[in-house]
This record gives sequence, C-alpha cells and structure tokens, in this order.
Amino acid sequence: MIIFVKLLLAHLFGDFLLQPTSWVLDKEKKKHRSVYLYLHTFLHFILAWLLVGEIAFGWYALALAITHGFIDFLKLHFQTQKTKRTWFSVDQILHLIVIVAITLIYNNTPIDFTTFNNSFWMVFTGIILLTKPTSIIIKNIISIWTPENKTQDDSLQNAGNYIGILERLFVFCFIITGHFEAIGFLLAAKSIFRFGDLKEAKDRKLTEYVLIGTLLSFGIALVIGLLTQMCLGFSF
Repeated sequence: MIIFVKLLLAHLFGDFLLQPTSWVLDKEKKKHRSVYLYLHTFLHFILAWLLVGEIAFGWYALALAITHGFIDFLKLHFQTQKTKRTWFSVDQILHLIVIVAITLIYNNTPIDFTTFNNSFWMVFTGIILLTKPTSIIIKNIISIWTPENKTQDDSLQNAGNYIGILERLFVFCFIITGHFEAIGFLLAAKSIFRFGDLKEAKDRKLTEYVLIGTLLSFGIALVIGLLTQMCLGFSF
C-alpha cells in the first residue's frame, strides 16, 4: 500500500506542483516536438524512483514514466479545445490505473476480484442509480410542470443537474454512514441559497417547480439509501 501512496505522491508532484504552465502550453502547441514532454516524462521517472527509495524499483519507475509519457502523447494529439476537460479526466484515470498496476506487479500481488463482495455491489449500484438514471426519472416526472420561462435565467449550463446528483450522493453517503442529521443541514443549506433567489424572482410557478424537483431528489435518495442500508444489514 505504501508503494501506491508514494507513486501517487510522485504523480501529484510531477503533474501538478512541478509542472509550470509554460510547459503545458508548449506541449499543447508543439505536441511530441516539445522538449518539455520528454523532460516531464523524465521527471516522473526520477520522482517515482526517489520516493519509493529502492534500487530494484528503477526499471519499474522507467516503465511507469514511459507509460506516462505515452498517455500524455495520446492526450496532446487527440484533445481539442472542446474536449480538453474530458481528456484531462481520461488522462488522470489512465495514470491512476498504471500506478495501481505497477504497484501490484512490483509487490507481486495478484488481483483478487473476490474483494468486491456483495456489500460493494449494493453500494455501487445505489451510487450509479442516483446519478443520471435518477436525473432522467425526475426530469420525466416534473416535465408536465416545466415553467415557460425556465430557460430564461443566467444559471450555468446543466448546473441544476449536477447539483441534484451531488446532493443525492451526499444524502446516500450520510444514510450509509448513519449521519442522518447531516441530511437536514444539507436541505437547509440548499433552501437558503436556492429559494432566496427564487423569492427575488417573484415567480411562483418556478419556485414550486424547483421545490418539487428538490423534494423528489431528496426523497429518492432517502429511499435508495435506506433500501441499500437494509440490504447491507441482510448481507451480514
């Protein structure tokens, strides 16, 4: 486990703390012709080897660095201005997968899929259900009451959808961990920020529309959380 932590720390140093913005801009402009791509790759090799602090890890650090450079190469060549955020996420996920793989190989640790027990699958299913599937369900339920001027505001694109997903996941985690009092705090906090704006807008239909959506969102999260908690109790 400590090898993974050290490699993750090396990645954080190499990709964020020790990589100036000028390097990033030069790589995006020149791609594989940028000297900073190779300097960045070499930096990851040195950081990984130094932080692990074992001579035998040298070849593994080299493999990690080369893989890191190749992933960055793919990102630089395939990302566009519109897909930069997506490629950033893909890039970091791939780096994390490589770090996990190198850790398992170096420690000679077999991948044991039996660690994903019934509890894991129950919680994972609950989390997935509370994201986009629930958003679609709520959208279909309240679509008959959609105010005519709902789109005539200055809110961020899809902000309401992401806020709903986050609040449901928070509620789910609070229930699973037994912190029911935090749910009331979350609902109160959202009410203060959201309904204050709606009051100023003096649009009763929009206020009722948002209230229905919020209560549905919290209600579904409560039901899924309680059902998951009940199933977890039966699984032991």
